Amino acid sequence: MHKPTSSRGFMIALAATIIWSTTGPLISYIVVTYKLPSLVLAFWRDLFVAFGMFVGLLIFNRTLFALDRKHWGLMVWYGISLAVFNSMWTFSVQYNGAAVATVLAFSSPAMTAILSRIIFKETFNRVKVISIALSFIGTILVAGAHNPAMWKLNPLGIIFGLMTGLMFAVYNLQGKTAGDRNIDSWTALLYSFAWATFFLFFFNLGSDLFITKDPAFSNLMWLGNSLPGWGLLFFLGVAPTLGGFGLYTLSIRYLSPTVSNLVATLEPVFTAVLSYFFLSEVMSNVQLGGSLLLLFGVILLRIADRN
Repeated sequence: MHKPTSSRGFMIALAATIIWSTTGPLISYIVVTYKLPSLVLAFWRDLFVAFGMFVGLLIFNRTLFALDRKHWGLMVWYGISLAVFNSMWTFSVQYNGAAVATVLAFSSPAMTAILSRIIFKETFNRVKVISIALSFIGTILVAGAHNPAMWKLNPLGIIFGLMTGLMFAVYNLQGKTAGDRNIDSWTALLYSFAWATFFLFFFNLGSDLFITKDPAFSNLMWLGNSLPGWGLLFFLGVAPTLGGFGLYTLSIRYLSPTVSNLVATLEPVFTAVLSYFFLSEVMSNVQLGGSLLLLFGVILLRIADRN
């Protein structure tokens, strides 16, 4: 691989990772500042991403709107997975804080490996077994799940964090299926977020009717006439998510997907730094140790994939 091209790919992948790392702190800030319900935040975030994708394809490449009818079923399931993932992710940030939530989300590579074994009959070598073990131990330490008291103090935080990793693993496998069917990544991104927005609309309806007992859809306009709040929410949708995915996709033109993914494992580090400086979130020594184990497990998984 030509060195300048490789260097360019690394810089693009690093930029994507830094942009992605702002997602957790931004969600945490919006939830704390505006008391925005998590499902409402997830709905508007996905809607703004879908809108940004629609406008982008309308301007730059309208042919990517085309999707064969036989693939619509996959897109529906893709959207459901994304809707549940984004819901769990937002709840996890609310209950765990941005730094811990991001690290817990990186339990997904181990979960992806296990699901790949079950669904795609993928073989496990010794490195993968070790990396999965390290990832689970790291996740337990970061969540504080080794301490029985945590299950009494923050059981929902632990559950939402682990569910985030699981649903992101499911989302990744569906992305692999979409790639195997030769569906363009931008097309899949547009329709998965569009369907996710659709399902999150009804998630909010169910929450209003059966959980909060509020009038139907009364919380969707929670921010009212707060322009700063809407501005932050719009920025959250089109910058960290859409911008991150866009740069990450671009980086794969210059690097192998394995190397790009390896660069992306730095996201929890950037998130922890941002959360410390802007949200005053500090992880304990045990959580930091668990983070290192988790990241080391992810790195081993990438190495095993390359080999």
